[in-house]
Amino acid sequence: MLQEIFLSIEDIILDYDSRGISYLREYLPRDFCSQAAKLVLDNPGLAIIVTGFYISSADAPETDGPPGAIAIGNALESIGYDVVYLSDRYTVPLLEASVDSKSKVIDFPITDIEHSKTFAEKLLLDFNPAVIISIERCGQSADGVYRNMRNVDISPHTASLDYLFSNHTCTIGIGDGGNEIGMGNLYSVIPSIPNLVQFPSVTNTTSLLISSVSDWGGYGLVAAISMVKGYNLLPSPDDQQKLIMKLVDLGAVDGVSATASYTVDGFSMEQYCQTLEKLHELVLDEGMMISN
Repeated sequence: MLQEIFLSIEDIILDYDSRGISYLREYLPRDFCSQAAKLVLDNPGLAIIVTGFYISSADAPETDGPPGAIAIGNALESIGYDVVYLSDRYTVPLLEASVDSKSKVIDFPITDIEHSKTFAEKLLLDFNPAVIISIERCGQSADGVYRNMRNVDISPHTASLDYLFSNHTCTIGIGDGGNEIGMGNLYSVIPSIPNLVQFPSVTNTTSLLISSVSDWGGYGLVAAISMVKGYNLLPSPDDQQKLIMKLVDLGAVDGVSATASYTVDGFSMEQYCQTLEKLHELVLDEGMMISN
């Protein structure tokens, strides 16, 4: 029964797929959400959460990513984890203005490979994270370049957070297009899927979650953790809508339209929140019944 609910989570977060990301589902474990939740819960302690994607045509960070990151962070804090958020100079101000006051936000410098590796190594030594989670964070392609969905080089505006993941054994990647950290797990498959990127990320993670919108993958992870814990850790749709509006007012843009609109990947707030509402219904109706 619980296994079927986990599969329902995956159905929900892969609904409204306009890019073809759902074609990757057959190459992942059948229960990728529950596996990611288990990985998190088997490794209590401190979690580093990485997010932030630069939109070149707007010279701004996008709305997708931070809401899901914060939802994961709040859920983990509520079950005893310490949380550190990590991004670069474009998204850090948004996180600092939006996360819980007890959470740390760290600005990873946009610099050369040597200094990036050194900074990553120091972070791992200083914080000794139990788990590292990336959501909607551009990963390096095979030639070391960071590219967006239109194959535009955004390397000068993207910190090399990949080096955290190459030096840790408990990592999760969440993405919706093929160029995000974690998509290295399916590097050989992604170019064959129409509408996904031709230069996928080569950065691997222990576990990979895919979703039609990366935020939805974050909510899917929280829903799966909720099922295991026996109580609902999901944020309310109203709170997430307010958060997205706040992020836009702080300078974030829609990643598809590159406009400062209250939308995420082209989805209106009503459409976006419908997915979160469905996850709430699933957790409350099915998950809580099982826990009782």
